[in-house]
Amino acid sequence: MKTAELVFVPSPGAGHLFAMLELAKQLVSRDSRLSITVCIMKRPYESVAPGFTSHSLAPDPKNSNQIRFVDLPAVDSDPNATPGQLLLSHIAAHKVHIREIVSALTQSDSRLAGLVLDMFCTSIVDVANEFGVPSYVFYTCGATFLGFMFHLQNLYDRREIDPIALRDSDAELEIPGLMNPLPGKNLPSDAVEEEWLKVLVETTRRIREARGIIVNTYLELESYAVDCLSNGGTPPVYPVGPILNLRGEGHETKEKNEIIEWLDAQPPSSVVFLCFGSLGSFCEEQLKEIATALERSGERFLWSVRRSPEKAPAMEVLNGNGADSFGDLLPGGFLERTAGRGKVIGWAPQTAVLAHRSVRGFVSHCGWNSTLESIWFGVPMAAWPIYAEQQLNAFKLVKEMELAEGIRIDYRRDGGVIVTAEEIEGGIRRLMAAAAETDGMGKKVKEMGEKGREALTKGGSSYSSMGRLIEDLMDNNKIMP
Repeated sequence: MKTAELVFVPSPGAGHLFAMLELAKQLVSRDSRLSITVCIMKRPYESVAPGFTSHSLAPDPKNSNQIRFVDLPAVDSDPNATPGQLLLSHIAAHKVHIREIVSALTQSDSRLAGLVLDMFCTSIVDVANEFGVPSYVFYTCGATFLGFMFHLQNLYDRREIDPIALRDSDAELEIPGLMNPLPGKNLPSDAVEEEWLKVLVETTRRIREARGIIVNTYLELESYAVDCLSNGGTPPVYPVGPILNLRGEGHETKEKNEIIEWLDAQPPSSVVFLCFGSLGSFCEEQLKEIATALERSGERFLWSVRRSPEKAPAMEVLNGNGADSFGDLLPGGFLERTAGRGKVIGWAPQTAVLAHRSVRGFVSHCGWNSTLESIWFGVPMAAWPIYAEQQLNAFKLVKEMELAEGIRIDYRRDGGVIVTAEEIEGGIRRLMAAAAETDGMGKKVKEMGEKGREALTKGGSSYSSMGRLIEDLMDNNKIMP
């Protein structure tokens, strides 16, 4: 059999990287003719934040012959660059190394079927075009945000909209993929920050050049958004999710064991879990409001706290650095008063926690990976978005899908707003009550999680979409069994 070779180019962020690796595993498990080379970028300033290597990402033995990893050489980065500039320039600087890998593959016995690029790696489309092979984009956000960005980029390029001017307004926008108008104050943070708006618009322009877009979602979860993307105005969309890294990042540490042991000691379905992602930090004043809310609520809790980096350099923002020291950030005596029913931690083994029988509700930033994980495990959410596209996710989950309660779905970390303990406590109480209902939100979330499992099984929507993607890869390169 001739082998169809794919080159995967993930961005160096853990959430993007691990989702892309899971996609690779699913592809090779479906078709033995596929072989995948994964290009691993070092993070900017690797000595500051050690990243992942071919050794640490060794594939499972069952697919080790079909997936290989290549560590890309380090590239120079501008220490004075802003986070958005650094991200795009860092990825673009790897073109020369990826070009060498692609060139070598074109001279091998394999047939190069295409490049699969992370949504932030669209500048690498130039390499695919140079060698006359198709490029596919792996979109780690949902179909709703993809449709939003296509719409926004089109309006932005025609100078019909300035989203930054709408960031705090009640003006309503009709957005493809949403059944209800979106208030300006619920626009995603990255769409109302000049630097990140430019990043998103630039990458979205390049996505239009792709042969197809692989989206980490499933039809049953975002049927309306997927339908809106099927009008022929964009590259074909392949919803193949939920693609989840259910084993976490490989952490088997003393800290993880202690967390699981603590959860084991709690009654079933009794704990509210608070976690806001690797970049989900708050100022000291806001942390104290959360602590007060937890203490007043009387609920059992597991709270992952991140110290807010004050004026963090661009490299630290991208790498998610920040000490997990939190004792000096919380109200005096809080840890002692809540010791019998609460636990405050730094890093959290999120999937292991969400899978645990004692967890009833999840206070989340609504990052897309976290959203998919919470639904997969049937854990209802309380939405508190912080940055990136999370405000849009929160609006969809609360206002349209009724899979989450809202704490403050128009919150932005840079808005200078402090959410009060009363508001947080109210959200937690509503969440825990709704999650306990036998015929309400708790049931809806569990049913949607089951639909996600069904989507991945033979005959399911994502299984079929993956099959169409593989057919396209093979047909384009005329690779026969």
